[in-house]
Amino acid sequence: MKAFISWSGGKESTLSCYKAMDKLEVTCLLNMISEDGKRSRSHGLDSMLLKTQAKAIEIPIIQRKTTWQNYEQEFKKAVSELKKQGVEAGVFGDIDLEEHREWVERVCRELGIKAILPLWGKPRTEVVSEFIDSGFEAVVVATKAELLGAEWLGRRIDQRFVSDIRHLAGVDLCGESGEYHTFVTDGPIFK
Repeated sequence: MKAFISWSGGKESTLSCYKAMDKLEVTCLLNMISEDGKRSRSHGLDSMLLKTQAKAIEIPIIQRKTTWQNYEQEFKKAVSELKKQGVEAGVFGDIDLEEHREWVERVCRELGIKAILPLWGKPRTEVVSEFIDSGFEAVVVATKAELLGAEWLGRRIDQRFVSDIRHLAGVDLCGESGEYHTFVTDGPIFK
């Protein structure tokens, strides 16, 4: 089955891609970017950095310009174009935010494709451990300043990071509520 990966460049989308590659034909990474084309909507990363990352993974990236107001409309247009090319599924890195899952499943259902969430319902410790144990490398590229100070920026996602962050009140281990965002720099899917 041909599938696209909903791509942020971070650890969950990368791990989801890695898991999907065993069972699906991953045709592209779909990344929504700002209307000026400079930054990703998900993590605010430089769009050129994401293109470089996709090149290192050797999977084409499709970057679609959008505002927050027309995000769903532009996402649907992009997926509809992929469906015309034989894509039958979308892979998403959500862990347990029900609102995200409902949106993903509704949009995919409306477009007649399957929504696949390989990390859904997994314990946070299992997700981050699988990411690290699989040999991926990532760094923290953004934080919610009121929860994590500047000293967290640039931190590698490793067991020391996990040990340090798990003791902080109000901070999700995987940053699922936007406490922090990551950028993956290496791992088993990188060439």
